[in-house]
Amino acid sequence: MRFDALWTHARAWLPARSNVDARERLRAVGGAGLGLLVAALLSHWLASPLHASVWLIAPLGASAVLVFAVPASPLAQPWSVIGGNTLSAVVGIAAANWIPDPALAGAVAVAGAIGLMFSARCLHPPGGAAALLAVLTHTTHFSSALFPFFTNSLLLVLAGVAYNTLTGRRYPHVQVARPPAADARFSQADIDAVLARYNQVLDISRDDLESLIQQTELESYKRRLGTLHCADIMSATPVSVEFGTPLQEAWALMHERRIKALPVTDRTRRVVGIVTQADFFRQLDLQHHEGIAGKLRDLIRATRTVMSNKPEVVGQIMTRQVRVASADRPVVDLVPLFSEGGHHHIPIIDEEKRLTGMITQSDFVRALYRAVGPA
Repeated sequence: MRFDALWTHARAWLPARSNVDARERLRAVGGAGLGLLVAALLSHWLASPLHASVWLIAPLGASAVLVFAVPASPLAQPWSVIGGNTLSAVVGIAAANWIPDPALAGAVAVAGAIGLMFSARCLHPPGGAAALLAVLTHTTHFSSALFPFFTNSLLLVLAGVAYNTLTGRRYPHVQVARPPAADARFSQADIDAVLARYNQVLDISRDDLESLIQQTELESYKRRLGTLHCADIMSATPVSVEFGTPLQEAWALMHERRIKALPVTDRTRRVVGIVTQADFFRQLDLQHHEGIAGKLRDLIRATRTVMSNKPEVVGQIMTRQVRVASADRPVVDLVPLFSEGGHHHIPIIDEEKRLTGMITQSDFVRALYRAVGPA
């Protein structure tokens, strides 16, 4: 047991597997190389007229990782890069001027830079390195914050905008305000409440987090519901009637079994129609609601004479166009039938086209609940 706990603790130090494919890795590698090359060449060209001895800062390499490898990160956005590096450099230069001890100056510079970046909403990890670099090189001229820190960062960002756009990545990664879907299981307020409780910096934008949650839910829905077939959720051996079943008998079956529809089959158990409560009520004059019960009794009461001016058997009132599904059909295929097609009952047939079950809206809702509920 102690070994298991030790192994679990050791695994926490190991990096997780990356889900990024080789193409995306090559895109990031090429972008970082080209972007840094462009920034370096232009900065070197600008250094001569400015009489600057330092024309490229080391933290720019870390900024390139963010801009080209994780362009969707809030830490990699243009203001984060430019503001983070420049403001941190100002803090580092101030610390180099006012604190003689380089160790103390470096600690104060990095801590102050983080605080300033939080306040300015431009948190950028290489900014901490920019502040420390200013201290270690004992940079005391505030003009250095403009060149090379600001200039390097601006050129890298411009290269990032061009390269990421050309390679199909949204940069700057502006948050998109999406209207909440009518059937969404969570709202934007729910995400905000959870993030407020979490109370930590996340390296992902809020809209991306919402999109990932929605896509994960959809994937889980497809995986869990996609494994179900009609045979798994249908009501087996359903009660059915035949074309010549008297209306009174069919209505009594519905009342006794507390069901709203009966499949109509021939003598070989093949479905030829379906009779529902709605089919019964369609035979009544519903323009006047008085006496509906009496009208229904008159409809289902068998006529004792040879001739009749009203329907007598199920086949005369049933719906002939009935939608059926095979027992091995995935349940997910029935979603449009129940949600948009207006169906409430779907007879299920076997390989020989014979009635073997029935799926109602209640059966389908239970299946949906199992699919989207806790695993």
